[in-house]
Parts: sequence; structure tokens; C-alpha cells
Amino acid sequence: MELKLQIRMNEKLFLRDPEQTELGKKIIQHSILLIHKSGFESFTFKKLAEDINSTEAGVYRYFENKHKLLMYITAWYWSWLEYRVTVHGLNIKSPAVRLKKVIKLLATTVEDDISTSYVNESILHQIIIAEGSKAYFTKHVAEDNRDQFFKPYKDLCAKVSDIILECSPKYKYPKSLASTIVEMAHFQNFFMHNLPALTDFGKEKDETKVVAFLEDLVFSAIQ
Repeated sequence: MELKLQIRMNEKLFLRDPEQTELGKKIIQHSILLIHKSGFESFTFKKLAEDINSTEAGVYRYFENKHKLLMYITAWYWSWLEYRVTVHGLNIKSPAVRLKKVIKLLATTVEDDISTSYVNESILHQIIIAEGSKAYFTKHVAEDNRDQFFKPYKDLCAKVSDIILECSPKYKYPKSLASTIVEMAHFQNFFMHNLPALTDFGKEKDETKVVAFLEDLVFSAIQ
């Protein structure tokens, strides 16, 4: 059984659906490249417009501001990752094996998905690690939450939470542990490469040790 990738984005995140035009796809593609290269703080619509040989006005027809664009690509990533979690869990009866698969998906390098030609998921994954929290660490997070901008992230965590409960039906904190797994996978990856003194495996920069740490943390908690 194969699932077809269908990502439906919250229409409040954009003014015009970028997936419906070539310019819109270029905006998504090149914004990912530019944010990865220079960081979100240095990223501007002016630089993006120059990079795609367009105008700032052209970019603003799709997104109200750069924060909405960041939330768009972040939400897109979480939806794509939830799809991957679902696909990789097909035909695996053991919830423990599925949970280990989820941890590995979260904590290891992502390969670019050739089925989505205008999104480089490998680079987007690095943005999520370094910049993703900026999508919700804002003064207007409550308002954004009411608009369901974070639903893809919540859906992913809910799926992980369900697997945790399959492993340990009486475990009291499945949602908290699910969100901790997602965030810790990114934090430990970031620390390993940038602040190695905060990890026990920074010198080796070995992703398999991040996976082993998370497995130990999770299964020690639920067993």
C-alpha cells in the first residue's frame, strides 16, 4: 500500500497560493536556500526578489511578511514529516519498532524528496533545526494558534503520542513526551554541531548517538 503525498496548507498563511504558479514555487524554493545560507534575520524580500529576478511587490503578492513565509515553510515541513512517519510505519505491527523508526526519522539527516522538486527537504530540515522555533516564539503566538498555523506540528506530535500509548497504554505523559522527542532531536543535533559541550557526542558528530540517546530517554520513561 502506498500513500500519495498531499499537503494542504492553511490559506491564512499566504495571500496567493505559491504552489499554483511557477513564481510562487520559485519563492518557496529560493527562500529556503537564502534562509539556510544567511539566516532568517538577514533574509529579506528584497534579497529574495533579486535572487529570483522578480520584484519585492511580486513576493508580497504571495506573503504578507517574511514571518508568514517562515511559518509556511515550517508548517509544510511538519506535514511532510508526518507523511513520512505514516509511510515508514506501514506494515510494522510492533509499536516499539515504529517508535524507534520515528526517532530515527527525527534525529538523522533528511534526504531531499525528488517528488517535491521545488522544496529541498534536506536544507529545509536544517532550517527547522536552527530557525524553526522562531515560527512560534513570538508575542502573537496565541493569535497564530487560534488561526491553526501550528496544526501540522500538533498533528505530528499527536501521531507520535499515539504510538507512545500503543507501547505503554498507562503512560501518563504521551503528548509531553512526543513534543519533547521532536524538539530534543533538533536541539541535540544543533548542539552537537555548534555547542558540543552541551552533548555527550559532540566531538564525534555522530547522529546515531543522538538516536541512541533519544531511544534510551524515551523507553526508560515509558517502560
